Amino acid sequence: MKKIKTQKINSCQVTVPGSKSITHRVLIAAALADGVSALKNALISEDTRLTIEALRQMGIQIAVNGTDVRVGGAGGCLEPCAAPIDLGNSGTSMRLLTGVAALGTGTYTLTGNARMQKRPIQDLLDALQQLNVQARAVNGNGCPPVEVSGSMINTKQVQINCQHSSQYLSALLLIAPLTPQGLEIEVVGGPVSRPYIDLTVALMESFGIALDREGYHKFRISGGQSYRAGQYAVEADCSQAAYFWSAAAIGGTEIKVMDVKSDSLQGDVRFVDLLEQMGCRVSRKSDGIAVTGGPLKAIEADLAGMPDQVPTLAVVAAFSQGTTVIKNVAHLKSKESDRLYATVTELNKMGIEASCTQSTLTIRGDRPQGSVVETYNDHRIAMSFAIAGLKVPGIRIRNESCVEKSFPAFWQVFEGLYQP
Repeated sequence: MKKIKTQKINSCQVTVPGSKSITHRVLIAAALADGVSALKNALISEDTRLTIEALRQMGIQIAVNGTDVRVGGAGGCLEPCAAPIDLGNSGTSMRLLTGVAALGTGTYTLTGNARMQKRPIQDLLDALQQLNVQARAVNGNGCPPVEVSGSMINTKQVQINCQHSSQYLSALLLIAPLTPQGLEIEVVGGPVSRPYIDLTVALMESFGIALDREGYHKFRISGGQSYRAGQYAVEADCSQAAYFWSAAAIGGTEIKVMDVKSDSLQGDVRFVDLLEQMGCRVSRKSDGIAVTGGPLKAIEADLAGMPDQVPTLAVVAAFSQGTTVIKNVAHLKSKESDRLYATVTELNKMGIEASCTQSTLTIRGDRPQGSVVETYNDHRIAMSFAIAGLKVPGIRIRNESCVEKSFPAFWQVFEGLYQP
């Protein structure tokens, strides 16, 4: 259990690791490329290691040296894999690699831990079946483990429901250029988390892939293309930056997160816009973004495109004057934990009035009290509620090591906030 030290923090600068979302995608694109790619500033964490090990099981040569990664792409020719591929509780790995497996040889079994086996994936399996790919949930419940038999995809029209996750669409987009005829994808539900779709498209284009799109509902990708091997730098993770911007908001000080670009395609970079609405001052510079805290007021916000920041905003809202309403967040129920339940439960334990409906979270700001925070083995819950401890005595975080899923050095960076 981690006891959070409560004290005033000074103005400071922090550095966060490379983006988890981009690292997953760039690893896969490099694996599908024809040649060796050199990746810089990649995030090496529990989740991305699962993607690396899965790609290795599929025959991809990957060498890791710190945050530098060399990937020997196989041009979409994946080796058969008899052993199950264990993806723990990495939803991004599961969804993207379920699509990748359709390009392979033989039958791949992708599985995970107990929580993963409750997370939905049927909409992606349905889309793959439309492409004549044999793809099924082993237990018939629409959740992992899944079996996917690699085959020649000879159909190009596909519809997909992305109400639960935009990663279903990203999985199809990533494999589309390597199919003989390409794919014409129509999104018939959602999509949620739209910035992540932009991220996937931009990454594909940086690897030399051409595609056409009509907003977020129709995508046309020609077949017979090749991912271009090369050198790619992963930008700083805006999801992780948000914890330190929130620390500034709650603590009434200035914290600058280095190397974060205001024009980033990561949707979470817009978290600073919400803090600005709540009363913070934001300074956007070429070398990073700084937030200075002040008296906080409640807001109403749509976080459909920023699901990872719902617990973070909720914790900031606990210190704000008024009632904050966070909308369009139903898809948080199927994250690493049921994040709506987790956030409401832990705020209530701190004496904060919070409640949720199917898709809305409401927090009435007040004076939070100390409590032991149950993390539900969810890295986002651990990091979000740790920030509250900077202001509130008596905050303790259970299972603090769960942050290794996305930010192994989180506690070192966090404790650096105390340094003069």
